[in-house]
Amino acid sequence: MRPGLRLQILFLLGGLMLLAFVPLFFVVATYTNYALKQIRDANARALGRAVAGHVAEARARRSPSDLMSLLDAEIGTEGVEAIGVYGRDGKPLARAGDPTAVDALVGPIDPRSEAVYEVKSAHGRAIAVVVPDDRGAVVAVLRTDDDAVRAAPLVRLVGLYTSLVALLLLVLAYFALTRFIVRPLDALTHAAERVALGARRLDVPLSAPHELFTLGMSLRTMTEKLIREEEALRRKIDEVERATQELKMAQDRLVRSERLASVGRLAAGLAHEIGNPIAALIGLQDLLLEGGLEPKEERDFLQRMRRETERIHGILRDLLQFARPAHEDGAGASRGDIQTAAQDTAALVLPQKAMKDVALDLDLEPGLPEVGLSREQLVQVLLNLILNAADACQPKGHVTVRARRAANGARIEVEDDGPGVAEAVRARLFEPFVTTKDVGKGTGLGLAVCRGLIEAAGGSIVLDPSTARGARFVIELPEARDLPARA
Repeated sequence: MRPGLRLQILFLLGGLMLLAFVPLFFVVATYTNYALKQIRDANARALGRAVAGHVAEARARRSPSDLMSLLDAEIGTEGVEAIGVYGRDGKPLARAGDPTAVDALVGPIDPRSEAVYEVKSAHGRAIAVVVPDDRGAVVAVLRTDDDAVRAAPLVRLVGLYTSLVALLLLVLAYFALTRFIVRPLDALTHAAERVALGARRLDVPLSAPHELFTLGMSLRTMTEKLIREEEALRRKIDEVERATQELKMAQDRLVRSERLASVGRLAAGLAHEIGNPIAALIGLQDLLLEGGLEPKEERDFLQRMRRETERIHGILRDLLQFARPAHEDGAGASRGDIQTAAQDTAALVLPQKAMKDVALDLDLEPGLPEVGLSREQLVQVLLNLILNAADACQPKGHVTVRARRAANGARIEVEDDGPGVAEAVRARLFEPFVTTKDVGKGTGLGLAVCRGLIEAAGGSIVLDPSTARGARFVIELPEARDLPARA
């Protein structure tokens, strides 16, 4: 869990105080020790001069034995460790005091000048003060206390004061941060959470500092703007939903109208295609009923009646083929080889009269996958497309059947170099009873039946609109991977 803003600022303040107070503490301790040492040395020098002066005055009036008694009496007062009396030649005449300090007074000195120097005593550091007089010089050795021991209470006091000040500043900073920053931020956070839960207004704490108050007002303005935009978006969504509903209703009406129109075209086409043969049958039957015909004429009339009857039967068969559900015909439940079906279709159509002056080319890629149409259904589709192309071609025309492997199956193209398909018919070309042939030459059900078979197998058939000359029908069929192989 990340530390909060208040704790981070307190850590920063604590670090800054360490950087500021720790060097200050060492500076104060060092300066205190140095000052105490200087004061102690100055006091020792003054005391040494006084003791040496007193001994020098007594030296002139007392005997050597009395002088030694005086020296012994002076030892220990005000930290005097040892006293030495020197002659004019700088050699010691009498010494008394701590043996360690007395040993420091063995050597000769210069009795003509006052001097101060450090020596060692049994108690540690000491200083020797040389005071000249008329008969030589007097040297007093005075003990100096440990400066660190004398300065320790003051240094501890300074450290305690510094620590208390730092702690007080941190406590004050904690309460100040809580009062002026953390609480206003918590209030803004709770207000934002209430807005997230559905409140329509962001409450800004009035007691917040200027910067946080300005931030809160900006957040309130942003929240109000977002709420307004949300309401506008909801209105737009409602409008889109209403428009979508209206479009759906219009689409349903259009579909119903298109269905009625398709039924009307189907009925009109069926009435036209069946009406003519029925009218011919009625006329021929009337002639037979009137009698008086020769046997040869009667046979001719019966043959005509049979042809018209077969024509009606063919129309009804194509109509049933178009209306029959895919599963009833087995579409999509069989396998078929495109190359075999194309070759069989070519063998069927080449002897036809319609192909007399039309060239047929087969451009089949080897190794095409099997598709979900049986060989008979493939032959039916290709036969219809090739014969339509042959009818559209002029003499010396050319029809090409291409088959290529596609991404998920196979692609078949049937192309001719005829006049193409009129724009007015393109949109309705695969509807039943829509044909470009003359009356009596086509029922308009062939392409509709082909589309039903292909779409039942999961494929598609379209008229390529990019063809500059003639017409090109493109068939996409998926590979029959999941179908059992034919026995």
